[in-house]
Amino acid sequence: MAEQQYIMTKKGYDEAVEKLKYLQTVKRQEIVERIAEARSHGDLSENAEYDAARNEQAANEGEIVELDYKIKNAVIQEENGDHETVHVGSKVKVYDPEFDEEEVYEITGTLEANAMENKISNESPVGAALLRHKVGETVKVQAPDGEYKLQIREIF
Repeated sequence: MAEQQYIMTKKGYDEAVEKLKYLQTVKRQEIVERIAEARSHGDLSENAEYDAARNEQAANEGEIVELDYKIKNAVIQEENGDHETVHVGSKVKVYDPEFDEEEVYEITGTLEANAMENKISNESPVGAALLRHKVGETVKVQAPDGEYKLQIREIF
């Protein structure tokens, strides 16, 4: 079975590696210290502090495994300076005729996506619809709540 690949920009890859390093060293050690502190309080069967620390440890270890897997299967999308077509790493100004609104999105890999910063994944409905299109083209976005159109105004 083929491994799943994760498209990332170089910056996103570097950030993922730093986060993994933090989770494996700093956060893992903090959790171990909290577990030791909670153990020192005695009876573990009714120790909410101990249970919370163990749950956090399990979540952290799960995140480490997942992030490590994605880093090992990363495909780095190099910045190429192409402003002719939309690709991972592009910033795109789009116009939504239905709401008469313009928006700028940065197309990223899934690990880098952040809706609060208008960084959208190449696998999201909008990101996938915009890929490989040019300025002036109108794309159809297949969203969970129906189809809508966006016009590409600028790629930078």
